[in-house]
Amino acid sequence: MSVLVLAAGTAWPFAPTHAHEPLAQLQAYEVPTAWLEPIAPLRIAERSWQIGTAELTALLLVDDAGAILIDGGMPQAADHLLVNMAALGLAPSDLKLIAHSHAHADHVGPLAAVRRATGARVLSNAESAQLLARGGADDLHYGDDLLYPPLHVDRLLQDGETVELGGLRLQVHFTPGHTPGSMTWTWDDRQSDGTPVRVVYADSLGAPGYRLLDHPRYPRIVEAYRGSFATLRALPCDLLLTPHPGASGWRFGATAERSRTMTCRDYADAAETALDAALDTTRAHPASP
Repeated sequence: MSVLVLAAGTAWPFAPTHAHEPLAQLQAYEVPTAWLEPIAPLRIAERSWQIGTAELTALLLVDDAGAILIDGGMPQAADHLLVNMAALGLAPSDLKLIAHSHAHADHVGPLAAVRRATGARVLSNAESAQLLARGGADDLHYGDDLLYPPLHVDRLLQDGETVELGGLRLQVHFTPGHTPGSMTWTWDDRQSDGTPVRVVYADSLGAPGYRLLDHPRYPRIVEAYRGSFATLRALPCDLLLTPHPGASGWRFGATAERSRTMTCRDYADAAETALDAALDTTRAHPASP
């Protein structure tokens, strides 16, 4: 792995952001300020780092052979991600692979810019690749409301496939529901004391304002969610992370802390309870024809 060394007095081409004001809002749509609040890199495990913002996860897995980025946050976070990579001693060319959870703007928004800056190959699945190529347009639930720079996919993954880079070995698990192409990632790492830890980066399981019954373009959406709940409950899960850190009890700031410890089963159970409540409400108050 190449390490970028700058001569004394030479500025990194991307100005550091984590000590300054939150990133600018997009004119197209606004999000909570904490989604745009830059933070310095936070070590989650020996080879796993959070390099995103206070309330959007962007995971960087680092090995001597290079690095893998999973998710990036909002579109305006690209330079921030590159700055945090540099803070860890990585040149742009050290990023070899880019992956994601689901293809919404708050998680894949900056990935096209990061790909251009690094030359990394993008991994996805067939369902997500279509949405990535459209830059979020024609979303099943949001239409054209949440757009981002389109992204070309280099490798299409199959459910259960393994991705390797040097000593990094990740497995992808399809967990559809929040989007048809939602993906959960698992890998082995070590804690600071050397204890082995099985990490799960579980995709979002919420259905915010979704049409859950008789959806013309996603008729089996409820069955998709139920299958994903079962998948997550079955995973070996010592350390749970999620695209929105608060969903799994994490708080990212000056340090990485957990307000509560959640298992994958806890996460799936809470999501299923919320889904059942949403279904009960829909059945009690059906939409007018």
